[in-house]
Amino acid sequence: MRVAVFSTKPYDRQYLTEANAAFGHDLVFFEPRLDLSTAPLADGFPAVCVFVNDKLDRPLLTQLAASGTRLVALRCAGFNNVDLHAAAELGIEVVRVPAYSPHAVAEFTVALLLALDRRIPRAWARVRDNNFALDGLIGNDLYGKTIGIVGTGRIGGLVARCLRLGFGCRVLAFDQWQDPALVEIGVEYGPLDELLAAADIVSLHCPLTPTTHHLVNATTIARAKPGFILVNTSRGALINAEALVDGLKSGKVGGVALDVYEQEADLFFEDLSNEIIQDDVFQRLLTFPNVLVTGHQAFLTAEALAAISETTLRNIAAAEDGHVLENVVMAEAVSAPRASS
Repeated sequence: MRVAVFSTKPYDRQYLTEANAAFGHDLVFFEPRLDLSTAPLADGFPAVCVFVNDKLDRPLLTQLAASGTRLVALRCAGFNNVDLHAAAELGIEVVRVPAYSPHAVAEFTVALLLALDRRIPRAWARVRDNNFALDGLIGNDLYGKTIGIVGTGRIGGLVARCLRLGFGCRVLAFDQWQDPALVEIGVEYGPLDELLAAADIVSLHCPLTPTTHHLVNATTIARAKPGFILVNTSRGALINAEALVDGLKSGKVGGVALDVYEQEADLFFEDLSNEIIQDDVFQRLLTFPNVLVTGHQAFLTAEALAAISETTLRNIAAAEDGHVLENVVMAEAVSAPRASS
């Protein structure tokens, strides 16, 4: 199948090209994101392949459908950037990569937490300046701490196991579906309010749906344990960033580690080092010494990129052959309330 692949970086092109040796699709790579201004690039392509910051709303999907596109292949797990109802009405099927390397994101989550709590970025910056003083670098043991995991799907479950079995933490969990294997190792399921009130550290691992949008807000922050640490490697819009800034200013939030951000589409995956960032909330977050932000790289391992490429191309092949699409995303998914990923 002829596929227009948008938002591609060198690593995307490398891994997709390598995986395509087993499929033989005609892949045409475009570096720009897919939007109304770049949609003409997809004219005549029966399929487009997109990433997390390509916004496929109704006007864009309408234009794609008019130019012959019948398949949208997401090379990611999330699908909140696609108007699924519009796609269904226009006869466009949407497929995704539901799981690639949950270990990649889970391991990065723990790495972010450790880096924040043990002041590793600050320590490294000091050493590069030949400053070996330890003042201001005091961290905390993870052992014995209470960790709250919101969403215990593939990724959240791995994080829970790591912190429970590897670090000796008490792990609380919130999810509509309890994982018996996690319960067996001592993970305690309960209401979100109880988790927030007790957890020293809260880690988010749920999809973005109408019920989880701004799950962390002024109200939930007020209910949380004073000085708690918040980690998010899931979806940026799970957090109301303005409320988070207020929580940091008041000291109610003791630290934040983020790999995602609600307005990241205007920032992440691009080199903006010579530009003025217009997002005042994001810039304010970066001023706090107890905030660590990375640019949506938790997924970025060789194993994950290979798995994403293979599953994406297999999805396209199944659509081309008229097979049942195992990884199709239905419009009903946008209202799915589950807090797992």
